[in-house]
Amino acid sequence: MRARQLDHRDGPRDECGVFGVYAPGRDVAKFAYYGLYALQHRGQESAGIASADLGGYIITQRALGLVSQVFAEHDLRALAGDLAVGHTRYSTTGGNEWENSQPVHRNDLRELALAHNGNLINAVELHSELVAQGVHFRATTDSEIMAALLATYPATSLEDAIAACIPRLRGAYSTVVMARDKVCAFRDPQGIRPLVLGRIDEDAWVVASETCALDIIGATYVRDVRPGEMVVLDERGVTSRQVVSGEREAFCLFEYIYFARPDSRMNGQLLQRSRGRMGELLAREAPAPGADLVVPVPDSGIPAARGFANASGLPMDDGFVKNRYVQRTFIQPGNELRQHGLRLKFNPLPEVIGGKSLVVVDDSIVRGNTTRQLVKMLRDAGAREVHFRITAPPIRNPCHYGVDMSSREEMVAHERTIAEVCEHIGADSVAYLSLEGVYEAINGEQASHCDACFSGRYPLEGTEGHLGKFALENQLPMIKA
Repeated sequence: MRARQLDHRDGPRDECGVFGVYAPGRDVAKFAYYGLYALQHRGQESAGIASADLGGYIITQRALGLVSQVFAEHDLRALAGDLAVGHTRYSTTGGNEWENSQPVHRNDLRELALAHNGNLINAVELHSELVAQGVHFRATTDSEIMAALLATYPATSLEDAIAACIPRLRGAYSTVVMARDKVCAFRDPQGIRPLVLGRIDEDAWVVASETCALDIIGATYVRDVRPGEMVVLDERGVTSRQVVSGEREAFCLFEYIYFARPDSRMNGQLLQRSRGRMGELLAREAPAPGADLVVPVPDSGIPAARGFANASGLPMDDGFVKNRYVQRTFIQPGNELRQHGLRLKFNPLPEVIGGKSLVVVDDSIVRGNTTRQLVKMLRDAGAREVHFRITAPPIRNPCHYGVDMSSREEMVAHERTIAEVCEHIGADSVAYLSLEGVYEAINGEQASHCDACFSGRYPLEGTEGHLGKFALENQLPMIKA
């Protein structure tokens, strides 16, 4: 069994990034490479690109590792074509194995390559149906199930197959899929995960998880792909079909708080600004009288810490230096180094924090292990007091829509009061931004968002019966890699 890699992130783990481009005569492989590079924050386990010349066969390359590790210049030359899709992954269904990397490439009734961000809560049922029909699988992901559904459905076109299969899918799915002559993108009826449409020039179009992937290749943001909508990029330009309508929208609230890059825009909001506003509202809801200094937990806590400092009138400084070259793929430390743990990523600055009462701002606490270590590191570096301020409410429920968030029992806020959380992590005080404060910061409403990790209110019936990340491995051991 593969040893679990050392992961210093206590918050929810990232999900996946998807990218698709239709640009005849352009270097689509490099468009895809840079688009995935911009989306690297959404997953660091594997990356892949599939491409084709118009009417030609689809070529796919994928591997475990970061985008920059998977692709060299000669790889991109081999992926030259007129259209492409790409993916960067953090595993949310199926383990971190090469077979589970994406795009998924199938050639059944039709040839296609598919990349998916999200999670199907009826994956086991769909898998069983397809196996009974004689469909074979090589991986243990819901993404391959989607690809198999589309590749084996007896329709005259890929878009007709998508329109017929969407009603069978339950869960979150922002998906890009290519045939030999087109790229299609579609989103679940709740719109849980983001997906945006952009334009490069007159006859070149792109879809991606976030607007930052458009910016890096010089594309112009056009609009979000609507919940339940399918868009088709081909020789006609962009065509749209609203496959499902009238469902309750449930965009993931945590995209605003943590997942998306701060320079991305979601639902008209620049996230850097929204996160700064969260810090301002947190200072209003939970001030820290007598504190001397605001310290962010880099990098995700920086915008909110700046907002907290501005609203409270306190100075802000870097209490930690972060090693940005530590990735989830680095070599495991030996026993003699394990005691230093978090110092591989964060190193406190005694000259900045010594003798001071600190307000430490971060985006979330899930298990609490990392937060407890940070508190100890700050005290060892001479901090007089440590007051943690969190720009999200307490996380008490797992996400079943494309985020690996631990089980309830592992969550530090599960069956604990805030005072008990504070005692557990060893801080002088802990305060969370209220759910109402988050919605105020993003100018949003609960009626159109999913906040189940905080509230326990899942937008899809049957969600809590979902079997988790290793559902297919556990239920269907015969298909393990």
